[in-house]
Amino acid sequence: MRGWCVCSTAGPGPRPPAPDPGLPPRPRSSPFPAQSSQPPPKFQFPRRLALTGPTANPGPASSPPPGPHTLGYFCTSTSGPGHGKNQYVVIIYLDDTEVLQFDSERQRLEPRVQWMEQPWVEQEGAKFWEEQTREMKHNEQRSRANLNKLRAHYNQSEDVSHTFQEMTGCVVGSQGNLLRGFSQFAYDGIECITLNQDMRSWTTAPQVTLRELVLVPDADVRRYFLQDTCVRRLQLLLEKGKEKLLRADPPKTHVTHHTISDHEVTLKCWALGFYPADITLTWQRDRKNVTQDMELVETRPAGDGTFQKWAAVVMPPGEEQRYTCHVQHQGLPEPLTVRWDPPPQTTITIVGITVALGLLGAVVTGAVLWRRKCSAYQRCFPRKLV
Repeated sequence: MRGWCVCSTAGPGPRPPAPDPGLPPRPRSSPFPAQSSQPPPKFQFPRRLALTGPTANPGPASSPPPGPHTLGYFCTSTSGPGHGKNQYVVIIYLDDTEVLQFDSERQRLEPRVQWMEQPWVEQEGAKFWEEQTREMKHNEQRSRANLNKLRAHYNQSEDVSHTFQEMTGCVVGSQGNLLRGFSQFAYDGIECITLNQDMRSWTTAPQVTLRELVLVPDADVRRYFLQDTCVRRLQLLLEKGKEKLLRADPPKTHVTHHTISDHEVTLKCWALGFYPADITLTWQRDRKNVTQDMELVETRPAGDGTFQKWAAVVMPPGEEQRYTCHVQHQGLPEPLTVRWDPPPQTTITIVGITVALGLLGAVVTGAVLWRRKCSAYQRCFPRKLV
């Protein structure tokens, strides 16, 4: 049972949609009505779906980017190691872009992209940032309380770090329709409760037997947020950020060579500076896909709004030219094939000639100096004729 959280959907039966219990009231006119959210490490956020068919056409720049698109909320409450060492972080993603962030140290919601700092934010609602920040502070208190309950329930030490997380969001199609909503909770990275696909009830993990230890929002409340609030927020952000979201930055690619031992070398295929994050890297040996002896890392943010990724393959020395790396990305007009280019032979030849000439020059210089020395000696000490 260690590591599983015990969750409850306790509360009265179905009731009309309403904000999460305990959230501060807010005007209905607010462009971003409130809601709680929290993230996960081991259960995966549904990434933006690949664009296919007519949807792949970006359309005119005056229209929002085509779907599907995802708006997701990741919140993590962390305790320890050590007494009183707590942290709470909220990250809000629009597709692959981090647009907003809140953390317990700064205690305010802040934009993570430039287009979120433009005047339209204030025009949409004078209390936009204040309302969002207040909601995050409320969620921080609730998340921390749940975390403390779970740690105490399992009699876990404060000397070890623990996390309580939630991942909530919506996926919207090209016509602005909700394709699906999702909401999940986890303790120490292990999922313990999930909103069902119909968004009308929760499912707890089979290992969970106790009840009413951790409260989660009523399913009707969460469904209303996903169907209404989340969709409207996503559409607003898409409209305001369409110029940046429409872009497709192709990856910069190259292959590097690394010697492991006398019997093994590694080729690493790099893709850098691309957007959006969806990309495919594959290695082929003699035009056949390599499935063994290959390492593929997760796509990682580069810190400048783009992403990076690499795939490596191991082989015996001398077989490097039998391998090719194949890259597919939305920003490329066609799939790209990259191979390792060994140092040019001309460079090796030039280096060899340079070294040889240097040695020859040293020999000639030494001979001249020796000859001069011998001549001077003979002048000073001429041989006696017998």
